[in-house]
Amino acid sequence: MTITRGERPAHESAENQELARTLQRDLARDLDGEVQFDDYTRQLFARDASMYAITPLGVVFPRNADDVAAAVAAAAAHQVSVVPRGAGTSLAGQTVGPGLVLDLSRYMNNIVELDAGSGTALVEAGVVQDQLNRAASPWGLMFGPDTSTSNRATIGGMIGNNSAGSGSVRHGMTIDHVRELDVVLSDASRVRLDRVDEATRAHRATRPTLEGALYRELPEIVRANHAAIADGFPAHWRRACGYRLDRLAREDTVFDLAKFVVGSEGTLAVATSALVDLVPKPSRTVIAVGHFTSVAGAIDATQDALACDPAAVELMDRTILDLSRRKIEYASLGDLLNGDPEALLFVSFSGDDEAELLGQLKRLTGMWSRNGHGYHTLRAVTPAQQASLLKVRKAGLGLLMAASEGTRRPLAFVEDTAVDPIHLTEYTRRFKEVLDRHEMTAGFYGHCSVGCLHIRPYLDLTDPADVVKMRSVAVEIKDLVAEYGGVNSSEHGDGLARSEFNREIFGDALYDAMRQVKRLFDPDNVLNPGKIVDAPSMTDNLRDAALPPAEPLRTRLSFEVIGAGAGSADGTGAMRAAADRCMNIGLCRKSGSGTMCPSYMATRKEEDSTRGRAAALVKALSEPDPRAALGDERLHEVLDLCLMCKACKSECPLGVDMATLKSEALSHHHDIHGVPLRSRLFGSIRFLNRLGSATAPLSNLPGRIPLVRRLMDRTVGIAPARPLPVFVRQNLTRWFRRRKNTTHPITQGTVTYLADSFTTFTEPDIGRAAVQLLERAGWDVRLESGVCCGRSSLSKGLVDDAKNKARHLADTLSKATEAGSPVVGCEPSCLMTLRDEHLSLLPDDPAVKDIAGRVRQVEELLVEAIDDGRLRPREDSWLAGRTLVYHGHCHQKAEVGTAATVALLNRIPGVSVVELDAGCCGMAGSFGFESEHYDVSMTVGEDRLFPAITAEPAETVVVATGVSCRQQIFHGTARDAWHPVQLLWEAVASE
Repeated sequence: MTITRGERPAHESAENQELARTLQRDLARDLDGEVQFDDYTRQLFARDASMYAITPLGVVFPRNADDVAAAVAAAAAHQVSVVPRGAGTSLAGQTVGPGLVLDLSRYMNNIVELDAGSGTALVEAGVVQDQLNRAASPWGLMFGPDTSTSNRATIGGMIGNNSAGSGSVRHGMTIDHVRELDVVLSDASRVRLDRVDEATRAHRATRPTLEGALYRELPEIVRANHAAIADGFPAHWRRACGYRLDRLAREDTVFDLAKFVVGSEGTLAVATSALVDLVPKPSRTVIAVGHFTSVAGAIDATQDALACDPAAVELMDRTILDLSRRKIEYASLGDLLNGDPEALLFVSFSGDDEAELLGQLKRLTGMWSRNGHGYHTLRAVTPAQQASLLKVRKAGLGLLMAASEGTRRPLAFVEDTAVDPIHLTEYTRRFKEVLDRHEMTAGFYGHCSVGCLHIRPYLDLTDPADVVKMRSVAVEIKDLVAEYGGVNSSEHGDGLARSEFNREIFGDALYDAMRQVKRLFDPDNVLNPGKIVDAPSMTDNLRDAALPPAEPLRTRLSFEVIGAGAGSADGTGAMRAAADRCMNIGLCRKSGSGTMCPSYMATRKEEDSTRGRAAALVKALSEPDPRAALGDERLHEVLDLCLMCKACKSECPLGVDMATLKSEALSHHHDIHGVPLRSRLFGSIRFLNRLGSATAPLSNLPGRIPLVRRLMDRTVGIAPARPLPVFVRQNLTRWFRRRKNTTHPITQGTVTYLADSFTTFTEPDIGRAAVQLLERAGWDVRLESGVCCGRSSLSKGLVDDAKNKARHLADTLSKATEAGSPVVGCEPSCLMTLRDEHLSLLPDDPAVKDIAGRVRQVEELLVEAIDDGRLRPREDSWLAGRTLVYHGHCHQKAEVGTAATVALLNRIPGVSVVELDAGCCGMAGSFGFESEHYDVSMTVGEDRLFPAITAEPAETVVVATGVSCRQQIFHGTARDAWHPVQLLWEAVASE
């Protein structure tokens, strides 16, 4: 087994430190899984997606159910509580606690069996919802509950919460899909919970075990409290609150402990695996998107929608729509909308009969038209039409969180109420009156089909007045929802946010019955105490209120530029605020789509996710001496596998820019420990590449000699398995200087082409193609080849060097080019540095600001030239009839998107363009060359990119904008990849 060791904090009591050492020793002896008690790991698991933070004693990563049982036994022996955890996306604080956290997601994530005939799947608790759906899809099946967090939420977490999602009007909640549960009880015994008849229940009740006691005594609790159970539960069916005694009471002939445990938030048992029902997956979906001038108008239209038997009815207000327009990831939605709506209502119809679905769509639009609901209805019938809509709809929480300013955040404490949809209009009006009275703003979105709106008021919990205000609103809303027979927790659970109110909600008799249930299952209060019953005040353990003031730290980079929302001239709090923007919603734990976070996709370790690194940085930057803390080796273990792909800057809804944070952290590490030789070499890559080109072909020989490669591995850590770039003597600069003057007329002015530090010396054909295309398009091309942008220095934490290079390049370009003239390039990592990192390095430099505003992708200029008729690709080029498979560069995707490149490729006559959703290639500049990172680099590529390319026939043309991407693609697939400008030149140039 693996143990991560680390010092306990000095302020921790000697007794607690001894307890931790003893428990860690016992766990290491008894478990096959990993045990981590170091301070950084504990901080990573102190938070979930809620407003709470509680530092655990330690964290265990069990490999199997026996490990879970051993961990529960060891914890109980030391009187330490146990907190089961999946993806840690709980919004009410269910998965934080002071005891031993069990992370069931890292290893217990296997689909044991999928039986299409019976429509069931046996899955371990750490299986992710989308993972199960991908496995079930070939059989025409899926898991019914559809949460917005489906790409990271685990089935175990959904069972703990009784999750539901947008399709609950048709598919109900998780409780409706669980057949059997394998669990570990509080005495560390392993049992299977399922649906049994009375004879079987009576037989099991004879066992002299805790399991036997459950089958004996739980029916007695139900009988003794029959009246309270009948009267005490809220009338609305969509319930994720309390213990489900109502489920036991309503069935006289069967006894189903599996369903009873669903929604118990890990307080009764730890689920290790589950047998779940699957439902038929509809082959077609059509969507009507109603446009409304008010939220109230959208809600009023819900009843018409429900009359048409929809699969889902979802609301999104203007707050979220406006936020989506600011993010590259979601901006395409704006192109689809009509006018400027205050609210949208998404109504989905799913099934297998397209004509029937279109009929439902037509019926709804007719009803809305006759009843005066909305001013426009968008019909989205094809998957392509629906893609942007669905992406934004699922991102509602993250987009709302993106509007956070410092510690003023949209908080989850009244976000999960639900009433009968027939009351939703009036209920929402009164809800808003409560917010208005307390001078609160909030975003409105959620599931109108089941009367559930996720309303999250903005509050700053570092302000004691806002804490008081929060609780006052929670009490008022709790009472308001009760007036309508609604529920306080409809899919997000009770946790720390709402459990305090359960006695009032259920009444004394039913609440006491629930406390009896807890004592029966868990007499020593080992399993996740303080949730559902006997809970602390909702204002205890608040994460923002507990964070100490940030100590002064002068940073080399400006974090105001990347949206920290806080900070002073000396850097106080700015860097920490940038990291602390993370609200742990866990989108960086997704897999199978997008780019963020490639290292997590490779390792499945929390510390290798964006939020894990953000939490580690918040801890370091909260220390009394943050400068010293940034030199901590354990912190840099956490940061080490960050590929600096920048995907988090665009895909993280809160824009946590880990690449910039890592650069700053590395610079402080160098201040304390010195700069490694390898970092100096990679930081000087332009000089080395120029030298390699000048001495080619002799400079290419060392890369082919095994002895030299082994020496490079031992001395500077360059992976011997990684092919080195091949230098070209006739580089771009030499070619440009020696060639004949162009004869093409200049009609567009001057454009500066940035001769980057890579393709200039190793792939000069790319630059030559770009220059000649621009000249044919009417541009006078000026080559900037003397100065490095500083990208490589920045990636190695050599921030001062990068700043000097940025200043030099900006001054050079500003003086040598015409005002307003464009600056273009073919290497996205270099070009994007001018418009992003240079602003962080030199935020007050007018030359930097000027050049950043003039940066354009070369593809943009070439598309304009083709559309204007200045460039005419041939119809009969060798590319005609071929498929172009395009992989975009991570920095390009993060900063500007790939639309211009795709548009350029589509203007080559006769080609079919496919843009891959294959994540990061894994090379990431120098990362893939480094010995200790080589395996992770290849694992990232093997995740999706390599299989996607190897699946293509030989005649398919592979396209990639990044030099690292092309290197990785060749190394991993033995396929050459072209730059888009090379292909356009092939289509434009004469025979």
